[in-house]
Amino acid sequence: MKLYDIAHSRAGDKGNISTLSLIPYNKSDYGMLCEKITVEKMKKHFAGIIEGEIIRYEMPNISSLLFVCHDALAGGVTTSLRIDTHGKALSYKLLEMEF
Repeated sequence: MKLYDIAHSRAGDKGNISTLSLIPYNKSDYGMLCEKITVEKMKKHFAGIIEGEIIRYEMPNISSLLFVCHDALAGGVTTSLRIDTHGKALSYKLLEMEF
């Protein structure tokens, strides 16, 4: 199963940092996401794209996870040569993750 089957995602950016939220459609799936979507799994899934530290924050009050991804935008919006300098496509890549 892929994450897009049970969740949606939003992305944000500041400099060379991308933030990725993971929000289940059903609150009952939040615990499973906390268990299955680890920093190690994120590092493996985004190998070669996110080059720095990934920090995971659990937000049980709103049933979502937030990943702060350092060195994720090839230098940042004003210096990156990537097609998607803001990293919005990273949220779609996250949802392609199998778990």
